[in-house]
Amino acid sequence: MRWRVLEVALEHNHLLGSKLHKSIKKINGGSTKRKVSSTDGEVRKIKLYRALVIDSGGQTGLSAREVKTFPELPNQLNLKKGDAQAIYNYFCRMQLTNPSFFYSMDLNDEGHLRNVFWIDARSRASCSYFVDSIFVDNSYLSGKYEIPLVTFVGTNHHGQSVLLGCGLLSGETTESYLWLFKTWLHCIPGRMSPQTIITDRCKFLEKAIAQMFPKSHHCFSLVHIMRRIPEKLGGLGNYDAIRKAFGKAVYDSMKVIEFEAAWGYMIQLVGVSDHEWLRSLYEDRLKWVPVYLKDAYFAGIGENLHPFFDKYIHKQTPLKEFLDKYELALHKKHKEETLADIESRSASALALRSRCSFELQLSKVYTRELFKKFQFEVEEMYSCFNTMQIHVDGPIVIFLVKERVLLGEGNRREVRDYEVLYNRSGSEVRCICSRFNFSGYLCRHALCVLNFNGVEEVPGRYVLSRWRKDYKRMYVPSDHGSGEAVVDATDRVEWLNRLHRSALRIVEEGLGSVEGYDAALQAFEESLNRVHEVEERVNV
Repeated sequence: MRWRVLEVALEHNHLLGSKLHKSIKKINGGSTKRKVSSTDGEVRKIKLYRALVIDSGGQTGLSAREVKTFPELPNQLNLKKGDAQAIYNYFCRMQLTNPSFFYSMDLNDEGHLRNVFWIDARSRASCSYFVDSIFVDNSYLSGKYEIPLVTFVGTNHHGQSVLLGCGLLSGETTESYLWLFKTWLHCIPGRMSPQTIITDRCKFLEKAIAQMFPKSHHCFSLVHIMRRIPEKLGGLGNYDAIRKAFGKAVYDSMKVIEFEAAWGYMIQLVGVSDHEWLRSLYEDRLKWVPVYLKDAYFAGIGENLHPFFDKYIHKQTPLKEFLDKYELALHKKHKEETLADIESRSASALALRSRCSFELQLSKVYTRELFKKFQFEVEEMYSCFNTMQIHVDGPIVIFLVKERVLLGEGNRREVRDYEVLYNRSGSEVRCICSRFNFSGYLCRHALCVLNFNGVEEVPGRYVLSRWRKDYKRMYVPSDHGSGEAVVDATDRVEWLNRLHRSALRIVEEGLGSVEGYDAALQAFEESLNRVHEVEERVNV
């Protein structure tokens, strides 16, 4: 099949990279112009129209009215025959049923497809709530899978993984990642950067994140590093002792000096003073060892770093098959979140296991899964003892809390000391274990200190709204960051996005019960009738 270019329109009338022309055509007869921020201007700096996209076999795959290009990237996606057409068919189908579906394509100078990004409506809505800490998973790309997939993954209010966007990249280069990050950021309300970004160790990712998200805390995945221990150290003679010493240095060190000593002991066991992998890990220790990351904010995402499509993709999965499985995976994840929402809102709350006021307080606030995790911390308060002051400086007091810690082998316990800082004037409490920063809720040691000082409720600053069962109802995201959103009277694409988000919230709320479903359906019918009445008056 060949295409002949008859006309080229050089003026944009829609968002860069978004193929919303069908919807725009329906609601807008002419072109629209909007004032763009400096961020928008940067994203749109390089613009051109192409008549066609060619796959690796030279076959015409699809038409693209707008793409962004980086001339310094010579690579192209390694597509098989028909893959480009499959991508195009999938995107067209999604836009028919998904008004807020967004995608962007990057072509090289020869018109070959180089990079692709897409995000569906539910994922865009999740970006409004759960973009504070994210995991950029490039394992399919770095692992040389058939599909060069990169995913943006977050954690929702139930501690479940949520998809925040997908990309197909031609290769692991800083430029490819920069294109992907710029395109993804364009979909984030207020263009807000994540507080923390977790990735595998990759110099190209590291450079791109430093340039694109300079204020974000970039960390390397501890889970991925620990998984590589058998591969990297398995050939050493005293491997079992080295593995245990490695884990002890990483997980048991409460202070930097403790980690340095434990790491030195582990190096002695290795018997090789310049083991390349261990040397590189030590050089990067500020990005992955927990004792150095106590000021970073993770919102529990570090506990859930499995590939989002883990059960749906293997090394040889073809692109066409993945596009089918993509929707199945998302449907399953959405169903799990909906069921968790229903369980959290149901009247039958989890049974209390103590008389602790903290447990009663947060049983009314947290989602079911998060409350179970916090409830475990309350129960483990009883393994702590001998809370005592060791230093006083005005309103600031440092306490020492002893805990009988259950070891991994059998039921043996050992006593460990935890220092907890407490500010009496500001109700601030910080434990050396940093459970709050890592997981998003207070640890047993901090709870013991609050209880010791007669505090009956967890201070509000330590009850994160992102874990609340009513989080999506109490927080209405805005495209403009903070404050009240201002609607551009000429930007109908913005109208579409805001209306879709508002409708989606009603849909999610209506899933809680039969009564909620009936009320939501009635509200939609009444709203549609009111809109028709307004249109009739306007057209008179």
